[in-house]
Amino acid sequence: MSTATAELPREVRQRRKAGLPPWLNPAPLWLRGIKAAVIVAIVVTMLYPLVYVIAMSFASPQQARAGVVFPTEYSLDAYRAIFNGGTVVTGLQNSLWVTVVGTFLSLTASAMLAWGLSRTKDVPGSKFILIMVLATMFFSAGIIPNFLLVKSLGLLDSLWSLIIPGLVSAFNMIVIRNFFMNLPTELIEAARIDGAGEWRIFLRIVLPLSKPVLAVMGLFYAVGYWNTYFNALLYINDAEKWPIQVVLQQYVLAGVSIPGATVSPDQPPPPGITLQMAVIVLATVPILLVYPFLQRYFTKGVLTGAIKG
Repeated sequence: MSTATAELPREVRQRRKAGLPPWLNPAPLWLRGIKAAVIVAIVVTMLYPLVYVIAMSFASPQQARAGVVFPTEYSLDAYRAIFNGGTVVTGLQNSLWVTVVGTFLSLTASAMLAWGLSRTKDVPGSKFILIMVLATMFFSAGIIPNFLLVKSLGLLDSLWSLIIPGLVSAFNMIVIRNFFMNLPTELIEAARIDGAGEWRIFLRIVLPLSKPVLAVMGLFYAVGYWNTYFNALLYINDAEKWPIQVVLQQYVLAGVSIPGATVSPDQPPPPGITLQMAVIVLATVPILLVYPFLQRYFTKGVLTGAIKG
């Protein structure tokens, strides 16, 4: 052993002796401590706003007016006032309708298009259609042409304007297509020999085998529809048809008071801060509840569909 090698730390000498790269060996204790501290700091930074919003939405009117950061007295007055007002409830119903209907239609259209484009040998012109779909990922007509298109279709002031213009996401469709192309061709050919048609193969074989990627893409579509905001501002003027995100912008960022948001006629309305935090919670929690049920599909659905092996 040379003098220079002997002066190296013991951990480095062990790595060199084992012939492994440094990132495959246990890190020193001080480095693990730094990593743990950084991770804890990131977790606290991310959790603090969420905990604050939830706590303030349940704060009692007295502590909310006093500006307490983390209240110790809680009340449901903010939620009672919101549900009595009706505006937020209508926004939740609109967003729920757009999310459920839009996700179902988008998944259906994306899966059907992906299946057709995955059969390049059986579908004439599929490569040209695939190029046209990929072009939409890099080029867009712009806001004004899209608005004129929606207007010409008679979709202004309609919830369908939040679904039909963006029915198929090119990225999601490509992921589903790659997943379909990784399915065993022997199974599909065997079904075709047994007399199964394209629809039967697609519905009875392809879709059941594609649950992971469909679940993940369904979550992507659902999050996109639930968070629809800009298109709603452009295409919908009727406040009764606003999704929850536009309601959130009006009553939280713009500071407009929620009409009818009172617990009872003989009581003053809850403080504005508790109403705003309660609206944020109602707009955020529903989509968070769906994520844990689909998390187990992420690795298989996204990686298998994104990489053509």
